Amino acid sequence: METEAETVEAARAAQPAEPELAAEAETVEAAQAIGSVEDLTRIEDQDPLAEAPSDTADLAQAAAATDRSAAEAAGPATARVSDGDSPAAVAMIDEDELRGALEAIMLVVDEPVQEIVLAQVLEQPTERVAAALEAISAGYTRDGHGFELRRAAGGWRLYTRPQYAGYVERFVLDGQSVRLTQAALETLAVIAYKQPVTRGRISAIRGVNCDGVVRTLTSRGLIEEAGTEPETGAYLYRTTALFLEKLGLDSVDQLPDLAPFLPDDVDEVADGER
Repeated sequence: METEAETVEAARAAQPAEPELAAEAETVEAAQAIGSVEDLTRIEDQDPLAEAPSDTADLAQAAAATDRSAAEAAGPATARVSDGDSPAAVAMIDEDELRGALEAIMLVVDEPVQEIVLAQVLEQPTERVAAALEAISAGYTRDGHGFELRRAAGGWRLYTRPQYAGYVERFVLDGQSVRLTQAALETLAVIAYKQPVTRGRISAIRGVNCDGVVRTLTSRGLIEEAGTEPETGAYLYRTTALFLEKLGLDSVDQLPDLAPFLPDDVDEVADGER
């Protein structure tokens, strides 16, 4: 009996615990639910763009850094264009290349070329080009070359040295061109002083037929046809610009007078020849 009573009492004592456990469980579940709601509330209350200012600032800083890098990269090129002859602004070429470029240009120019023109072509400071030309000229003289780089007429050009003029003259006159014969020189003189003149008149003055000589002078470019004579229709001949260039004249008016070259008894000589 006692054992049964103890069992009953234990059962009664255990019954109130079950509601307490249930209540406690409900309390825990409620707390968890409240916590979840608070978390959701905090998430909902957060502005999704709240961190945007920081991100935007980072992007702005990155863009500014990129702009600075681009400006630094573009800086030297801009300086080269704007600073002109500033030695620090242009892209310098080495001394050997500069010397070679100047020598190559000097070989093809047909008149003295100014330092500033060379500087513009080579995109180098004028002072550096001038110094290089001086050094090249001094080097040619020191090494004893047959040519020299000389300043003339405000520019620079290659010239043969005066001490070798005799060899150059011999080469030009004998090696490269055939000298005019005495007959050709006489015919050319008649045309120069009597132009425009016909072949018949030239032959009458010289006393010999000059058809072949006239053809030679025409082929050399020293004389040319200048129309026809109205009375006879014969071709007239005159000297060309090449003739003036060869003699170093601006016009035929600069030809020397014939009187000093004629003999005193010219009339007697002419009568004797007849």
